[in-house]
Amino acid sequence: MATARASSSSRRPERFLRRTVPRPERSGGRTTCGCHWPALRLHHGGGGRRMEVLMTVRKLASVCTMGTNASALEKEIGPEQFPVNEHYFGLVNFGNTCYCNSVLQALYFCRPFREKVLAYKVQPRKKESLLTCLSDLFNSIATQKKKVGVIPPKKFISRLRKENELFDNYMQQDAHEFLNYLLNTVADLLQEERKQEKQNGKLQNGSLESEEVKRPDQTWVHEIFQGTLTNETRCLNCEAVSSKDEDFLDLSVDVEQNTSITHCLRGFSSTETLCSEYKYYCEQCRSKQEAQKRMRVKKLPMILALHLKRFKYMDQLHRYTKLSYRVVFPLELRLFNTSGDATNPDRMYDLVAVVVHCGSGPNRGHYITIVKSHGFWLLFDDDIVEKIDAQAIEEFYGLTSDISKNSESGYILFYQSRD
Repeated sequence: MATARASSSSRRPERFLRRTVPRPERSGGRTTCGCHWPALRLHHGGGGRRMEVLMTVRKLASVCTMGTNASALEKEIGPEQFPVNEHYFGLVNFGNTCYCNSVLQALYFCRPFREKVLAYKVQPRKKESLLTCLSDLFNSIATQKKKVGVIPPKKFISRLRKENELFDNYMQQDAHEFLNYLLNTVADLLQEERKQEKQNGKLQNGSLESEEVKRPDQTWVHEIFQGTLTNETRCLNCEAVSSKDEDFLDLSVDVEQNTSITHCLRGFSSTETLCSEYKYYCEQCRSKQEAQKRMRVKKLPMILALHLKRFKYMDQLHRYTKLSYRVVFPLELRLFNTSGDATNPDRMYDLVAVVVHCGSGPNRGHYITIVKSHGFWLLFDDDIVEKIDAQAIEEFYGLTSDISKNSESGYILFYQSRD
């Protein structure tokens, strides 16, 4: 395992190249994460107990090797530059849980989200949930005496596998699916808590209380991640315009070769003509008419999570394949596809984290995360943490040619608003 060091954009660490080459091992129709293939192969023949032993061995090995890595990372950052009250901890992989580790690291460095999760710790709780386990994990990192090291997210992974059978296995999962599940689950838990408070009479509003109980509350998950899209449709016969709003926690955008995030977002909001069998029923004309439809952002979120749709089903191959297209994501972003009535349409965003998919397909490969913290960039690869140069981010744009090769490509981008 390599020690912490600043990477160069012209040369990738040898360790990084070696770990991102997937070695597929099929199980139940899914392909396992290449970076942990040896341990999982033993698991197939040895049962759950053997996996438990292997994960324990891996955890001990991680702690031993991270000592050197952590020491080097501290030296790389320097005692004077090391941020006060900040901690950089890798997460132990419990058998293809890199999809989970990568998202957790990205969310930890989304400061508004981290602060809310840490604050949840002080509230009285009765039973264990995914949110309580997440809070315990974040607090465990934030209260460490050491500044760098490794933490096993065992309690969180165990809870995740109990609550959703999709993740109750040792096979590779999709990081975006996990992000969606986590944010929605946390929001549901917070809404349920609020509902219980109302039912217990903590909010006394007379006859209005029953209506408020039925109406779901906006949680801090929504305050941080939720934006609003407006779907505008204009009848080409009478020019009447109808609009429908839709909330989102993240935006999924199509990708093309040699483009940028700005280009992808413009494509997301491009005008579509509805004609032939797809004509629009106009309420004013009371008949089907040709129309133009477009999507615009009406409410910009505090943290904009962008999912690049890199996995596409290929009919000729009868399977999903990865689109390793080169898509440039800037360090600063301003949305130009906003609606006319958007609030604060000139809001500026800064890139704070990127979940990167390494490999050639959706069910194989590996996930890592790069984050910006206090002015410098770090790479989190499960239990390994490295400081990297800002120029090294270009390595994660994708490939300009031979897109069937293994690639390290930005998959989920997290942009945080400046205001």
